[in-house]
Amino acid sequence: MFKKILLWRFASTILSTFCLLGLSGASAPTTKIRDVDLKVGIVQRFGEKPTAQMQLEPLPGDHLKLTFKAGNQEQTLVTANPVKLETVMQPLPQPVLEERVVLGTYRTFETAEDSAKHWNDQGIEVEIAQPERWQVWAKREVYNTPLLRRWLLQSVQATGNNTAYLDTKILEQSPRVVWVVNGNRYSRNHLEISSDKNLIQVIQGHTQQSTRLYAGRMELQPNAYGTYTLVNEVPLETYLRGVVPYEIGNSSPTAALEAQAILARTYALRNLRRFAVDNYQLCADTHCQVYFGLNEVSANTDQAIATTKGMVLTYKNELVDALYSSTTGGVTASFSDVWNGEDRPYLQPIVDAPSHLWNLSEQSLSDEDNFQRFISLQQGFNESGKDTLFRWRKESSLEDITKGLQKFLKVKNSPFTKFKTLQEMRVAERSQSGRILKLDVKTDMGSFTLYKDEVRSAFAAPKSTLFYLQPLNKGQPGLWGYAFIGGGLGHGVGLSQTGAQKLAQLGWSSSKILQFYYPGTQIKQLSTLDEQSNN
Repeated sequence: MFKKILLWRFASTILSTFCLLGLSGASAPTTKIRDVDLKVGIVQRFGEKPTAQMQLEPLPGDHLKLTFKAGNQEQTLVTANPVKLETVMQPLPQPVLEERVVLGTYRTFETAEDSAKHWNDQGIEVEIAQPERWQVWAKREVYNTPLLRRWLLQSVQATGNNTAYLDTKILEQSPRVVWVVNGNRYSRNHLEISSDKNLIQVIQGHTQQSTRLYAGRMELQPNAYGTYTLVNEVPLETYLRGVVPYEIGNSSPTAALEAQAILARTYALRNLRRFAVDNYQLCADTHCQVYFGLNEVSANTDQAIATTKGMVLTYKNELVDALYSSTTGGVTASFSDVWNGEDRPYLQPIVDAPSHLWNLSEQSLSDEDNFQRFISLQQGFNESGKDTLFRWRKESSLEDITKGLQKFLKVKNSPFTKFKTLQEMRVAERSQSGRILKLDVKTDMGSFTLYKDEVRSAFAAPKSTLFYLQPLNKGQPGLWGYAFIGGGLGHGVGLSQTGAQKLAQLGWSSSKILQFYYPGTQIKQLSTLDEQSNN
């Protein structure tokens, strides 16, 4: 009963906030600028755990409308009560073979997409999926028999690719979602949910501690992994209200909020292809942009979204790859410093400081001595003096490094998975921005190289690829482990959210901040781009 009272108070607070801001759940303040509807997977693999539960609730005084098919007919239920979703493991009439050819496993979508392009160039049709990590699969509808899949795998392995494998499972049961409405139980593969007020609360887990409010409609639908995804269908401008507060914070200076809103809008529109395999467009976590609904809406963030409504960042009249991170460590990275693929002219190494502090053309951070001197600098950067991961040091024992590396190699299906002893690690190559391009690892089974963003996946210690290694012996004979000494959090490409806040405090406008981090770009209205593309 106490939880219910708290939930009602929470809902009342949210509604009061909307009234104060003069906004509905459907959109931010209206203009004639065209909005775009998005499909965002807010619960991506529901049913992965047999005990998974979720609850959908209307706001006080509202109703949920549930639509699903019963046979060939569409059926609708309307309720003012919560709808509880549960997972039931359903026995199959007979065992089912489920298999796919996995051509590669990757940390990020960007790396997976570049790999997919190479496979397509070789005449192999592929699709990008994210069962947990990003993967490139041989297209299932093309390689749709065991014979074809095995023929493809043998052909790929014959070219020397030893990381491709056949993911084979024999299924004797499968998860089925059951929803309980007014004491009655229903089970269908698709369920559409809407409400009169266009606002729905989603409560996850048995303890019901995570309550988030979303605008728009919901759809529970099957995905490519035998589980289900709860998809939020929401207008772009409303979606931004659930992104900007969580990405950069409500208390950031106005210019930083406006820059974040423009980037988040641009990022969403450029990345609609990410989850085509699962029939939606974007996710709600850091693999896309953090989107947690409308709990944290505020006058500051809503004003920034309204002021920049319809504005996107462009390069030669095309949407930019609007990458950003929380902290660069004092220097931004090129696209190719982190991922394979073509560089973007507007994503290049920039010393993240308001004034001249370090000349990259004369003191390239690809040089190890230069790099270590750069990392030793603490003051004068946009991120200096902040409670961030601008600079960090993490010591890790050989035992911990070995465990993390073995886990990474197993996921990659590497032939080095079963190594026992780590003998040495060294940075073999850096980019101009100081990011590690190649890290050589010597083991009892031989040596191998980690490339670019693989380095972050392989170890728990580094927060970015902007670091150097310091061997440690802890006063004992032999190697105890390594200190990872570096800066920044994440890929470091494009805008630094921490840096943008500092520049805004110095009086920089949102357009000047964006020009600093993405040189040569222009802010344009989405409607203007539409007109130009139609001419």
